[in-house]
Amino acid sequence: MSGLALLGLTALLGLGSGAPLCLSRQLRMQGDYVIGGLFPLGLTEDTELGNRTQPQTTKCTRFSSHGLIWALAVKMAVEEINRASTLLPGLRLGYDLFDTCSEPVVAMKPSLMFMAKAGGHGVAAYCDYTRYQPRVLAVVGPHSSELAFVTGKLFGFFLMPQVSYGAGVDLLSDRETFPSFFRTVPSDRVQVAAVVELLQELRWSWVAALGSDDTSGRQGLRLFSSLASAQGICIAYEGLVPLPPHVQPGALLGLLSHVSRAGVQVVVLFSSAHAARTLFSYSIHCGLSPKVWVASEAWLTSDLVMTLPGMAQVGTVLGFLQRGTPMPAFTSYVQTRLALAADPAFCASLDAEQPGLDEHVLGPRCPQCDHITLENLSASLLHPQTFAAYAAVYGIAQALHNTLLCTASGCPVREPVRPWQLLENMYNLSFRAHDQALRFDTSGNVDMHYDLKLWVWQDQTPELRTVGTFDGHLQLLSSQMWWHTPRNEPVSQCSRKCKKGQVRRVKGFHSCCYDCVDCKAGSYLRNPEDLFCTPCDQDKWSPARSLHCFPRRPRFLAWEEPAVLLLLALLGLTLGLVLAALGLFVRHRDSPLVLASGGLRACFGLACLGLVCLSVLLFPGQPGHASCLAQQPLLHLPLTGCLSTLLLQAAEIFTESELPPSWAGQLRGHLQGPWAWLVMLFAMLVEVALCAWYLVAFPPEVVTDWQVLPTEALVHCRVRSWVSFGLVHATNVMLASLCFLGTFLVQTRPGCYNGARGLTFAMLAYFVTWVSFVPLLANVHMAYQPAVQMGAILLCALGILVTFHLPRCYLLLWRPECNTPEFFLGGGSGGARGRGGSGDEEETQRKNE
Repeated sequence: MSGLALLGLTALLGLGSGAPLCLSRQLRMQGDYVIGGLFPLGLTEDTELGNRTQPQTTKCTRFSSHGLIWALAVKMAVEEINRASTLLPGLRLGYDLFDTCSEPVVAMKPSLMFMAKAGGHGVAAYCDYTRYQPRVLAVVGPHSSELAFVTGKLFGFFLMPQVSYGAGVDLLSDRETFPSFFRTVPSDRVQVAAVVELLQELRWSWVAALGSDDTSGRQGLRLFSSLASAQGICIAYEGLVPLPPHVQPGALLGLLSHVSRAGVQVVVLFSSAHAARTLFSYSIHCGLSPKVWVASEAWLTSDLVMTLPGMAQVGTVLGFLQRGTPMPAFTSYVQTRLALAADPAFCASLDAEQPGLDEHVLGPRCPQCDHITLENLSASLLHPQTFAAYAAVYGIAQALHNTLLCTASGCPVREPVRPWQLLENMYNLSFRAHDQALRFDTSGNVDMHYDLKLWVWQDQTPELRTVGTFDGHLQLLSSQMWWHTPRNEPVSQCSRKCKKGQVRRVKGFHSCCYDCVDCKAGSYLRNPEDLFCTPCDQDKWSPARSLHCFPRRPRFLAWEEPAVLLLLALLGLTLGLVLAALGLFVRHRDSPLVLASGGLRACFGLACLGLVCLSVLLFPGQPGHASCLAQQPLLHLPLTGCLSTLLLQAAEIFTESELPPSWAGQLRGHLQGPWAWLVMLFAMLVEVALCAWYLVAFPPEVVTDWQVLPTEALVHCRVRSWVSFGLVHATNVMLASLCFLGTFLVQTRPGCYNGARGLTFAMLAYFVTWVSFVPLLANVHMAYQPAVQMGAILLCALGILVTFHLPRCYLLLWRPECNTPEFFLGGGSGGARGRGGSGDEEETQRKNE
């Protein structure tokens, strides 16, 4: 209602002249069935209930506009039902409304009056109250949970339906303790869930929680603590605010000191209006820094708190308020009631219709109500709980309509309905109030929505601005927000939010206080709320601070790698030289040089050396089972053939140079012809046996190693036994050793070719290569071990070729004058016979001569 209209109506009715009204006498009306009402028409902030020594009547000196508005809403609903024919046709509802002063000791007296026997003032004691008929059929109210805990047990004993329009504590839904309690406001559990979602939405994870030291405050704290902890919100400090008049300044200052030291910027306060006013009085006095105060519905709209001097300094105040249904006709109804209350004729008619108001028992119903103006009520006309009080009457009327089996034409005549009979029809009751469908569930609750209200200060009083809604899911209107902190919303966190790929390492007792730790390589952060990094599967990898794992690519010695290309170039060079040498030896197979080198055995040795070079082609590329098995045999068998020819060459040189002629003649026949080939065959058979044992007992296998490379899976041939791997080299090592020992100290005759020197350097090249191979293979990365083996094989072959065969090729090509029997065979027929490599020594000797 606009202020201009209120001022006009005031001038028209003369309500501001100071003449008393008769509004307090309009709080009772007789009917076929009477509904009781408990409303906070007055407040007891100036009384000292703690100093009472006798059970006298308590006087409420302060007026509450909210309570009167709610009482008028009940009165309006009853009158609407009586005028209409939809509910209870032919019957008349009455009401009997009393003041509670927001105090249990005051609320008990009208509650006992409600339970008094109809027509009397006392509550009789009976064994069975089934036939008992109290003065009222049901009760609307009270407005607070603290009072509902007191009255609910009393009415529950008599199974009298009680419908509260403001008590939201979740414990009141307990059907064993409060079997007759209903409410037209949501349970506090819904409000607390909305508060928790608000804290989550604004990323406030480090808060303080306070509650008044009463049942409502303690239950609100307990419920908030459980829901907040489940959602990862940490309560830095939790405390109870003492209720007046039992306030100890030291305890309150200590509570505020704890809140200040906790370092929070957000405080959630579940409190009654009296306790909230006391807390803020001390907060303003001690200069607590401004904070965000999340209010419970009990004090969010309270005049006691809003009008406290200095409240604008406490920071930002916001909270959830039940969303009321607009009631356009209610404003004009209040205007009419006030206008009639100022009419002497109307007041006189009330005295005639209702001769007694039981004031000698309960005292004046609301003496403050007779000295108000329209301005006193204008701020409360749109209070959301007004509809809740209005809807409570329709719920009771619908249940009575169903109990009496009423139809559109009327209600059948029957004996009066008793409260417990009405209660049976209120469970799971569906009804309508102002065209809105409502329903009591089995716990007596209704499903209604909340608006998020923010205090926006206008002069000395705050205005409630809607900045969000909650209907099971929170929706914020960020553009309507206003904060006490300049330019941005407050931050209330113990620790900063971790970056992507970081987990929280909790410090102390609170999960909200933590250090951010990077997920290491090989692990990832699966969910943002995880406290530990999740290791990747073995076939996947991840970098540090990763949110995902990536598949590993297979890694092996690929053909296109630079090292392999370099080795292949070396292979081409070595193999080309081997083939060139072999071609020269075959072409000049009958020359003294070739015959001195072993003749056909030398050609066989060069062919084997070529096969040794070709064995390196088994190492590059993706390993397979066949290639892994063939690598060592195809290397060592040709190498054995090559070394066996060199051993025979060394044996001939040693025999000719170091043994007496008689012994040399006997041994020469065993080193020539078929015997020489038998020696070579024997050596190769020994190597075949070793290779077969190696492949049968310890066969190499293709394995995929997931650990040695950070991002790839290494596929390689695994040697199962390094001892067996070394024994495969035994034959070749033995051949090379004998060859070296046979030529190392040989003295060559002057003027002849020094073949022993070439053999000595060839064996040195063999030993240097493979002795260096052992530490190099042990220390190089597993991914490059095949390349090391390739290099060793090629260097070994190249060393033998360069030190033994290529010097002879040089003589064949560029020093043909040295290719004579005297230079290579030592001259004479004996020498020729001693070193001939073919079977037909005589013919060869003639050709040489």
